[in-house]
Amino acid sequence: MFAFSVSFLGTVKRTGQNTRSDAVITKRLEKLKEQPREKLPPRWCFATEMLSTDERTRQLNGTCAGSVDMELFLHFSLIPSLFIILVLSFLQKWEHHRHRDDTSYLLENHFGIIIPLDFVGTFSNRWSYGIAFGATANKIMFLFSEGYQSLQIPQWAQAFVLLIGGFEVGLSHFPFFACLSSEFRLVSSILGFSYSLIWFAVTILHITQCPHGQFLGRYETLIFYWPSLLCLFFLLGCFLHMFVKSLRVLLGWQLQTEEKRFLEVHQAEHVKQLLKKPPEQEKKKSWFQTRIYEWDPCFQFPSRMIGTTVLAFICLYLFIVIEFCVFVYVRDELDVFEGELENYITSVNQTGTLTPLILQVKELMNVTKGVWVVTILPASLTCVSYLFHILACYRKHMKRLWAGNKHFLPLKFRNPSSSESVVAIARYSGWQIAYFLWGYLIIHVVQSLCGMVIMYSLVLPVIHNRGLEMLQGLGIGILTISIVLGLMILQAWIAASFFLQPRTGTADKQKPLALNNRKVFHNFNYFLFFYNVLLGLGACLSRLLISCILGTWLIARIDRTIMQSGYERADMGFTAWIGMLYVDHYHTNPVLVSFCHLLITGHRERRLQQAITYGCLNQSSGPCISARSRTRWLLLQTLINNPRLVMLRKPKSGHGSQESTQILLRRSESRHSPPALLQRPFQDDCP
Repeated sequence: MFAFSVSFLGTVKRTGQNTRSDAVITKRLEKLKEQPREKLPPRWCFATEMLSTDERTRQLNGTCAGSVDMELFLHFSLIPSLFIILVLSFLQKWEHHRHRDDTSYLLENHFGIIIPLDFVGTFSNRWSYGIAFGATANKIMFLFSEGYQSLQIPQWAQAFVLLIGGFEVGLSHFPFFACLSSEFRLVSSILGFSYSLIWFAVTILHITQCPHGQFLGRYETLIFYWPSLLCLFFLLGCFLHMFVKSLRVLLGWQLQTEEKRFLEVHQAEHVKQLLKKPPEQEKKKSWFQTRIYEWDPCFQFPSRMIGTTVLAFICLYLFIVIEFCVFVYVRDELDVFEGELENYITSVNQTGTLTPLILQVKELMNVTKGVWVVTILPASLTCVSYLFHILACYRKHMKRLWAGNKHFLPLKFRNPSSSESVVAIARYSGWQIAYFLWGYLIIHVVQSLCGMVIMYSLVLPVIHNRGLEMLQGLGIGILTISIVLGLMILQAWIAASFFLQPRTGTADKQKPLALNNRKVFHNFNYFLFFYNVLLGLGACLSRLLISCILGTWLIARIDRTIMQSGYERADMGFTAWIGMLYVDHYHTNPVLVSFCHLLITGHRERRLQQAITYGCLNQSSGPCISARSRTRWLLLQTLINNPRLVMLRKPKSGHGSQESTQILLRRSESRHSPPALLQRPFQDDCP
């Protein structure tokens, strides 16, 4: 549906002002102008003036041919993009040395692999990466429909064409991310600023040459491109800040800070919080913290989540604009059709047999147009709330996984496949955006249908002076539903009052599941059997209706499955969400990262000690303590203080080890102080 609407827009844009709809609208406007002004209601006069102004704007921009073609510029932007990638790759060196028999030594260890973004463990410059993702929104929304769908290729090859188009979009915007993540800050800031300036200047030129459009009228191009302009302007400021900072470091005016840390600050704070004793009395939380969101200084969203949120928000805005453009076109077509119906009614002097049906059709079109416009706001607000709610669910699920709690996951997802999880983190961002767009459209359609039901059941009867009939029908419907629900509640009350045995204890909250008055119970079931058959028909329809409403309402929620229990794997979006959670859990768990940080730090310290020549600098200071003896001494102290660990040690062959084990056990049982030999560590000479 979305691809069709965008393709439809692209086709209409190419036709210009020679389309049939514009000609029909012009003829209709001429007929309206020829009619006497006093016969037209005031609202029609105002609408005629507005339509004529909008028509002139459309005609003006239908012939607008700017010197900048954004689609062609996208193709040519690959040249500077490849140049920037080659420069950054030349500066990047291989981390691991190859064998000398390999031909890579001819490159002198240059042309390393550069990454645009670490999708797993990047927590710095999160908003910069998010804005860089936002700069790609226009191309994601419009490129395929305008640039690739027009190619004469077979239907089965469309997937390959879209794949090539996706690679082209990614390659054209690769310098934004590569320059943000490069270690060579001075060179990358210059290249990133130049490339962003080119895109910013070309976009400004495209807007100034053809600012208006055929659907939204004035400033239509600006409405489409202002999010990209804002993102590009932010990137210009970001690269300028990088250049100034790196230049100050180069001149020695500022110390160079470590850009990439293995252990982030919030991860270390999370581990410290786990080691602290929990407070006896929790702080009182506000209503906002309890009901909506509570900020946690020990948790940060990765750059992937921030970028997905920013890009989804901009794509949702562009999708709403495209949808409104399609609505404007369909509305104009319906206005032309409505004009033809008016001509027919006028020709038959409102005495034709089809006149009542035509009036109902006109009323249906007017109601549909009004309801569709009104429901744009609640549908968009619903999807925007989902954006923030998914972030909150991501933090909640990650904290549960860190704590080892997997009970919130279905049983089939508690031990996912490693390959599926790796693929899931690559799919998540794109699928999340697609789910949001489709979710908005489906939610909009459902809300429009609900609005139509409200209009035809409550509003239109009052307008047509049938309010009493409407109230009567509404009262009968409410009374019928109330009686049905009352009978269901009555059955439950009778069962609890007469057919269950009394409580066995005063502390019991409910009666035990033990039947009482069995003969009456069997008669009760027999006579209500036939009524419950009819009641089950309505319950089945209500089940279907509620499932459809909840399914369509939650279609944009990729963090919640809409499948029944046992069929969760059929929900590919939820599978991608679970796989993404597990990848982040295994790679960004603060406890695991802190442990690895301690291992790396200790390894570096040991290598530093090995680099220093061991020797006794001062022989008079006494013998040195070797690392092996110190380790054995610490092990012995640990075993004495924790005697249960002695039984868990791996047994060694030999009679001496068994005797030492028994001695340690007896020593720990006697709880005496260690002998004089253990009061000082073992000593031997330095190697």
